[in-house]
Amino acid sequence: MNNLSLALTFSLVLIALFLSYKEKLGLEKDMLIGSARAVIQLTVIGFILKFVFNLDNILFTTLILLVMVYNASTVARKRGTSIENSLLISFVSILSGLVITLGSLLAFGAITYQPSQVIPISGMVVGNSMVAISLLFKSLLTNFQTKKDEVEVKLCLGAPAKEASINLIRDSIKTAMLPTFDSMKTLGIVQLPGMMTGLILAGVAPESAIKYQIMVAFMLAGAVTISSFVASYWAYRSFFTTLSQLKDI
Repeated sequence: MNNLSLALTFSLVLIALFLSYKEKLGLEKDMLIGSARAVIQLTVIGFILKFVFNLDNILFTTLILLVMVYNASTVARKRGTSIENSLLISFVSILSGLVITLGSLLAFGAITYQPSQVIPISGMVVGNSMVAISLLFKSLLTNFQTKKDEVEVKLCLGAPAKEASINLIRDSIKTAMLPTFDSMKTLGIVQLPGMMTGLILAGVAPESAIKYQIMVAFMLAGAVTISSFVASYWAYRSFFTTLSQLKDI
């Protein structure tokens, strides 16, 4: 794709701008800012990745992965501002999913610890885990607000905090995981995912691109599951006092 072709694709944004203006949606400013930021941020990250790939340093690559996890954690915690240590919970949960998933791929020989492979793969893992944690925090807060009486009754009957809230914990984990597994069900039928599409556009044979996409699907399933379980079984404790009494939310 040459620069002219790329510039002409902006006409699609112009269509969105026109429709927003015509229907008085008030999204024109957001569209322009979003488009500008997308161009600037992707251009900058392109140069950074080129530098990192050429540097090919293990420590520097690891540092970038930690920065990615931290940035994702700051976004995820916004859904759990009422949850104590939400930033730490987000960071540890996302990092756990990344370490176990990435470690497995390296152990299985699916990838090597090179920045050109590790960073894109980790970006997908961290991004999906971030979304899952955000959904989980929101679900936990909603469940503990709407089902407070149910939890208090169980506590009054002598159930410990974990047992009293186990249904809420499981429901939150399920809410966090469903989008990933629903997406897996439609692979190849409703959608051709980004990695597979990118490889095919780059000239890779479809059968080879499919193998990578299957790996990504399994990888995301594992990462989201691990992150969701770690976050949920840690975060629920913040709704209780040290005496196992339910706090006011």
